[in-house]
Amino acid sequence: MSLQIQPLIEYFNRIHPLNTSEVEFVEKAFQMRKIKRGQFILQEGDICKHNTFVVEGCFKMYLVDDNGKEHNLQFAIENWWIGDIGSFHNETPTKLNIEALENSSILQIKNEDQHKLFADFPKFNRIFRVLAENAMVAMQHRILQNIGSSAEDRYLDFLSRYPQLFNRISNVQIASYLGVTPEFLSAIRKKIVES
Repeated sequence: MSLQIQPLIEYFNRIHPLNTSEVEFVEKAFQMRKIKRGQFILQEGDICKHNTFVVEGCFKMYLVDDNGKEHNLQFAIENWWIGDIGSFHNETPTKLNIEALENSSILQIKNEDQHKLFADFPKFNRIFRVLAENAMVAMQHRILQNIGSSAEDRYLDFLSRYPQLFNRISNVQIASYLGVTPEFLSAIRKKIVES
């Protein structure tokens, strides 16, 4: 097994151990890419052609509104997945951008190869179902937080759920994710320190 693919194999094995033929297909289907800080792996108007696993580095996925303001929807670091699932599955242009916040290494699988993976190796239907379920749980949690929690509570929840992100992304990025201004986030942080 190549060292490049090893983190992904280990990731899959934690969910459902793979046999030799499954490992061999994963090695062929996923392509390694090196991405520089500030480089995009998806831009608005493109079709998302890959499902992306982060081996090393950090990404943000965001929407730019009609006023030019960024709205961060997701971050992804090591052993996380990122992509516009709607664009990927429906083969339609995306409204989202995915940009590297650090120099990064990723493994990507094309849509047709992922379908072949599901058809030829049914175990991956279960693995990707678990991934989809986890993503749905996280999305529901975030929606409920945005509906019923104060900005301070959303910030504290973000810190407790994603402590590994805190020192890797700027306060501006966190504020965008939480739906507040950077100034308001600074006031929240000051209030927490003083209490």
